[in-house]
Amino acid sequence: MNAIEVRGLRKTYGDRRVVDGVSFEVGEGEVFGILGPNGAGKTTTVECVEGLRVPDEGLVRVCGLDPAVRRADLTRVLGVQLQESELQPKLTVREALDLYASFYPRPADRHALAERLGLLPHLGTRFAQLSGGQKQRLFVALALVGDPRVVVLDELTTGLDPRARREVWELVESIRDSGVTVLLVTHFMEEAQRLCDRIALLDSGRIAALDTPEGLIGRATAAKAISFAADTPLDPADLRALPGAVSLTSADGRTVLGGSDETVTAFVSLLARRGVTAGQLRVSDASLDDAYLDLTGTDHR
Repeated sequence: MNAIEVRGLRKTYGDRRVVDGVSFEVGEGEVFGILGPNGAGKTTTVECVEGLRVPDEGLVRVCGLDPAVRRADLTRVLGVQLQESELQPKLTVREALDLYASFYPRPADRHALAERLGLLPHLGTRFAQLSGGQKQRLFVALALVGDPRVVVLDELTTGLDPRARREVWELVESIRDSGVTVLLVTHFMEEAQRLCDRIALLDSGRIAALDTPEGLIGRATAAKAISFAADTPLDPADLRALPGAVSLTSADGRTVLGGSDETVTAFVSLLARRGVTAGQLRVSDASLDDAYLDLTGTDHR
């Protein structure tokens, strides 16, 4: 059974269509990512799933429920961490958990939830005194306190430092391991690549591609990127002529050659034949960034 089903979703504001025929399914226990630049339609799509907006066209179901029609029933199976959230500054973690738990007929065990999310030492701490990472953990706890089958995490780690971001990633992995279905909205490529079973790439209100992270990366034009600063200039024509080469860019004294494993071998041979030393040589695999740029023609940043 699919936890979420979206078919032909469309939403227009004025004369601007922000979601244009989006369709996807999310299986039970899956971490499904919606990824794209600002303005791609991510948040509007998810707000239709959450029942916060009514689609102009299309079908949306969460655990078989129509969010626009069965709002009360939806709140019993769906937990939400919004893109922007705040609490009353003097409210403690314990008070926030107790308050939100009171909204549900059968809430989760607050003590166990706080322990699982690393909040036990902070139960008496006021919201205003929490760090950014601790606040995000609290918002996730509030999304889970109703013991939902599906949870939406919208721009979960925006504004967090790298350490806090990785702590929150570990938290999402623990949620997945508990059997909860996760709909993750993000514009961080590394986050999506690490956490998601499948990803929908949104661009201008449409799904540009939908696949596993590995499947999307496999669609990148260049499987390898060779980055170097040569002590002796190499003829660009020679580099472009290497087997499997598909791209060549230069900036700030560094050259990046995109190609395949065959390109890497041929490049090393070229250096040896010309007696050229390639300083700061680095060969890297294609990333989700590369795939996104190739599949949408849009820089995500």
